[in-house]
Amino acid sequence: MTRVFIDGSAGTTGLRIIDRLSEDKSLDLIVLEGDARKDVSARKEAVNSCDVAFLCLPDDAARESVSFVENASVVVIDTSTAHRTAEGWTYGFPEIKGQREKIRTSKRIANPGCHASGFISLIRPLTDAGIVKKDRFLSCTSVTGYSGGGKKMIADYEDPDRKEYLSSPRLYGLSQEHKHLKEMAKLSGLAVFPAFLPIVAPFYSGMTVSVALDLRDTGHTKKNIIGVFEEYYWREKFVRFIGDVSENGFLSSAGMSGYDSMEIFVYGNDERVLLVSRFDNLGKGASGAAIQNMNICLGREETAGLCV
Repeated sequence: MTRVFIDGSAGTTGLRIIDRLSEDKSLDLIVLEGDARKDVSARKEAVNSCDVAFLCLPDDAARESVSFVENASVVVIDTSTAHRTAEGWTYGFPEIKGQREKIRTSKRIANPGCHASGFISLIRPLTDAGIVKKDRFLSCTSVTGYSGGGKKMIADYEDPDRKEYLSSPRLYGLSQEHKHLKEMAKLSGLAVFPAFLPIVAPFYSGMTVSVALDLRDTGHTKKNIIGVFEEYYWREKFVRFIGDVSENGFLSSAGMSGYDSMEIFVYGNDERVLLVSRFDNLGKGASGAAIQNMNICLGREETAGLCV
């Protein structure tokens, strides 16, 4: 039986991982309760007695947990920002060409950020194809449900007496120093950070990430762009190219809520296209991706325990 430790099991990501894996009889879940959740000796014992450790913690606490690991066979999957561009860590987005095998043999996996997952899924295929050059300056907009903000934000939005301003979408990351920018650029093959506009809206989970692309100076058409995505993702189970399908001219950011996979859309014409990825910020944007990475490391079916 595979022993799986969830360090930080009380947060939204940890709770979703437990929910997804609790019925799997081949896994023995280690979850610390009460004061033990913050007890150093208890955490150290748990992380060294497991086969896979999910770190669902703030950055500093995640680094602390990694320092506890003495058992070289333990696979650590960190869902925090701490190690996403760090040396010695493998970025956990298997759909990047060649990345799945790196994940399969790694003991240190950095789970992607939710916004970053959407951006990378749209831009990496185009940089690999040479359509988007590494020095291209891009602009990205992301609309996400409030569950990505953690317990406090969830409580604020679900308070019956919540502030009126929480009833409308809110822009944030206004300083252009969002913590996902490093991984967005590096894993997309870009030399410059994009202009990034994240928006949190009053729905629980789900998100859309969109990038507008001017084709007039590329020598490419919408059909070329579609061809790249079709070829890049045709074998993938978790990232699916959909095309230019809409919901009567709209596209709901909550359309993939509850699922652990991602949809890719391309809208527009031969002058300009709008690239959109849609997924659940708690699914392919967090816990779903973490479990997918665990499944790869353990040689399990990638979809085991997941809703695709």
